[in-house]
Amino acid sequence: MRVIVDEDICIGCGRCEEICPAVFHVDAVSGKSRVIDEEACDYTGCCEAAEENCPVDAISLEE
Repeated sequence: MRVIVDEDICIGCGRCEEICPAVFHVDAVSGKSRVIDEEACDYTGCCEAAEENCPVDAISLEE
């Protein structure tokens, strides 16, 4: 599964990192969420929840 964070839209709220810390991390410098391990989506099962809970729809998933 491919995980994309649109940094132009991301507000850095950290919700994705709270829900799925194996995949997402909010960068301290940019203040934006970054994907740190998209392969972790396959075994954590939390990427869909992170996508659904992003308040600005900055996360998208592709099969």
